Amino acid sequence: MADLTEIMEPENAENAYLSGQLLVAMPGMTDPRFEKAVIYMCAHNEDGAMGLVVNRPIDSMTFPEMLEQLEIDTPDDGDEIRVLFGGPVEQARGFVLHSPDYLQDASMVVDDQVALTATVDILRAIADGAGPRNCLLALGYAGWGPGQLDSEILHNGWLNVSADDDLLFGEDLDAKWERAMAKIGIDPAMLSDEAGHA
Repeated sequence: MADLTEIMEPENAENAYLSGQLLVAMPGMTDPRFEKAVIYMCAHNEDGAMGLVVNRPIDSMTFPEMLEQLEIDTPDDGDEIRVLFGGPVEQARGFVLHSPDYLQDASMVVDDQVALTATVDILRAIADGAGPRNCLLALGYAGWGPGQLDSEILHNGWLNVSADDDLLFGEDLDAKWERAMAKIGIDPAMLSDEAGHA
């Protein structure tokens, strides 16, 4: 897999392929970690790709528990967000995908609707009720080396669809995959997992 810092370089963002889009797993996805996954693509270029799964909760970890582990005060009136499985790479590392109304020097603006921040400061801001309007917290990320994602798409592993606030930040995680498929105009029951065209 390519180095995350190479993929996330801002100068590579201009030539991005699916950055700012959602990847939607095909029904025949053989990797159980990505079965019915919806992944927001933070970066996709010649060096590889990086995204966050936006529809898979981690039930064993709550936001207050994470704040406690990081020794951040948890005021009663702070925002509560769900902790998601962002992907199988670096699962101890946290990423906050959020609306760009909150930006730090360390934030990476993906497009005019979404930014990504991976610092403890944004967690403090969220806990204090001073964070971004929309956000989700993911542990780990999905990563692909150069050309790897393109190959998986060619082999019918993924579809892509434009992101919107509801698909990205909506509360109903269980329905995101079906809603993403419906946005593409596809009935999942009609899809084949075989290579080729329908």
